[in-house]
Amino acid sequence: MTRTSLRQVLGILGLTLLSCSLTASPASKPAANDHDNVSRNDWPSWGRSGDEQHYSPLDQINTDNVSKLSLAWHYDLPSENTLTGPVEAEGKLFVTTGHSYIRAFDAVSGKLLWEYDSHTREQSGLSLRFGWGPKGIAYWNGHVFVATQEGRIISLDAHTGKVVWVRRDFDLKELRYIDGPPRIFDGKLIIGHGGADISAIRGYVTAYDATSGRRLWRFYTVPGNPASDHDETTKITARTWKGEWWKQGGGGTAWNAFSYDSELKLIYIGVGNGFPYNQTLRSPGGGDNLFLASIVAVRADTGQYVWHYQVCNGEQWDCTAVHDMTLATITIDGKPRKVLMEAPKNGFFYVLDRETGKLLSAEPFAKVTWASKVDLKTGRPVENPGIRYNGKPGMFELWPSVRGAHSWLPQSFSPQTGLVYLPVIEAAAYIGDEGVDLQHQPPIGGMAVNVLPDADLPGARRSFLKAWDPATQKARWSIELPGDWPGGTMATAGRLVFEGRIDGKLAAYDARDGKLLWSFAVGAPVVAPPISYRIGSTQYVTVLSGSGASGGGLFAAGDAKYPTEYRLQRRVLTFALDGQDKLPRAEAPPLKAPNDPDYKPDPALEATGAMAFAMGGCSVCHGPNAVGGGSAPDLRISAFPANREAFHAALQGALVAKGMPAFPEVSADKAEAIRQYLRSRGQQIGTPEADETGTSTSGPIR
Repeated sequence: MTRTSLRQVLGILGLTLLSCSLTASPASKPAANDHDNVSRNDWPSWGRSGDEQHYSPLDQINTDNVSKLSLAWHYDLPSENTLTGPVEAEGKLFVTTGHSYIRAFDAVSGKLLWEYDSHTREQSGLSLRFGWGPKGIAYWNGHVFVATQEGRIISLDAHTGKVVWVRRDFDLKELRYIDGPPRIFDGKLIIGHGGADISAIRGYVTAYDATSGRRLWRFYTVPGNPASDHDETTKITARTWKGEWWKQGGGGTAWNAFSYDSELKLIYIGVGNGFPYNQTLRSPGGGDNLFLASIVAVRADTGQYVWHYQVCNGEQWDCTAVHDMTLATITIDGKPRKVLMEAPKNGFFYVLDRETGKLLSAEPFAKVTWASKVDLKTGRPVENPGIRYNGKPGMFELWPSVRGAHSWLPQSFSPQTGLVYLPVIEAAAYIGDEGVDLQHQPPIGGMAVNVLPDADLPGARRSFLKAWDPATQKARWSIELPGDWPGGTMATAGRLVFEGRIDGKLAAYDARDGKLLWSFAVGAPVVAPPISYRIGSTQYVTVLSGSGASGGGLFAAGDAKYPTEYRLQRRVLTFALDGQDKLPRAEAPPLKAPNDPDYKPDPALEATGAMAFAMGGCSVCHGPNAVGGGSAPDLRISAFPANREAFHAALQGALVAKGMPAFPEVSADKAEAIRQYLRSRGQQIGTPEADETGTSTSGPIR
């Protein structure tokens, strides 16, 4: 597709150093506890503990013996979302896949103990189109917690999988959805939600009592209508908005990152983008639009505001602060400082005093063109000319792209080295609003901008693992990775950094110099973050394999040379020193055109179908130009397009239980055009046209 056609499509649609030696406790003694009273032997939550360091203080597996690390057990999973970080406690491993399907395993043997199906897909309705299912679960006090995409908060008995309590966070009629993991901080379940990419909603974060499910407090991230909403956020932030913003919703969803300081009793909230993207429509006349793209500290017991720091003032580029916020104590200018560290989408690495929110430093960790620097006196970015596209002709080049220099794939921090291990994306976009009708935006997806989110420019579509020194704000070492969708990282006291790769390997690097010490070919991409835990005298490492999310659909072009296919076997993989398990030999199944003897070329209808495929958001899951990248089946090889009845039934909801959303608004004629386009793409397999990719989007960018 040409850039002009993409702009037309997207205009209509508008568019995620103190040195210390920490060692494992002897098996004969009870495990000591660290941050937030978490046992050093366990990994009960997304970042392991409230500081969100993604760091294991276990060192049985270390730089000296990691070469002996091998598979202890594996479990084959269905072909569905496996981007989640598992959790472990009580000698049990808990995993969520698809849309909140929970499995519990004996963490030593891999024996399946129980399963729980939340039936989220059947209940999600329209929200099933906007996410890939929650990226994690949490364990606390004998219970497993999951927040489903369509808004239920569920507590399960960790021993049996039976439901203990259920609460609804929002009404099914609201276009909100949950795709981030819940956190349990000091007996409180903290959860946010998404939706500000596609609908006029006002973001908030909610705290529930983890024992009873009772709602404790709710913190709004953007102001409401000052005439009727008198909450704390409206009183503090309304002056930073213009016009009647509440009619546009405002946005500010906090769908991923939360951290907790158990000493200060502060919870830190990472806040996302505005709705619509275009500030001219959202807040005519400008303004900082707090708390968009901000880190906000609130009191854990009450949700009361304490401080904030905004990374993009008056954001209008899908600039978000929803990425891992790592808490640590590091030495800066010879003094220990309690800091919060974040590497958000915008390409700057921020170090803040976590008691006060004061900016200590900010430097770019990837290519940045939207700002020249961050002014340490004002704390504000120094924007480059032209960044405010409002009403200007054409589209301008934006680095990082709207998917960011760092996405939700977690960073990790080692107290041993004082380094942050950061999965970095080098990507570019084009953005602008020339020709956008600000007065007639659709109610769903009306972001009021033109975006080419994955521009194929020199130096783009690359990824790196960088060891970032937050004290000096420089990379200590850097490794270029395959593809442009790097896996989440984990650091350990064994002086190791683990990271999955799009080329189908789980790798371990020396945390000090980045030397590759070990890798294991798992037969599928590894995007999910690994975890490590100890049972008895043995340390384990577990990870889930499989590609997905927007990196496996919308941004498939950068990974096209690697096997990312949806059909690749996804697994739970657990490793230990001298493990004895073996993976069955498997190869990526070849792409083969489906049997379609009745196909007849129709270039005009196929062109119409190609546009409808892009405009309808199909490429978000199924890949640009139907070249799949692991988030959903590759429709070029699917039998459905060759069968008219089956294809139309799928669009009407026949496959909802399998994760395929219903599109009842698609007319029969448009469905036929899309079907014809997909049939033509199947016929092109084995030709130069087979791997053409585009970059249109109409859904949330994660």
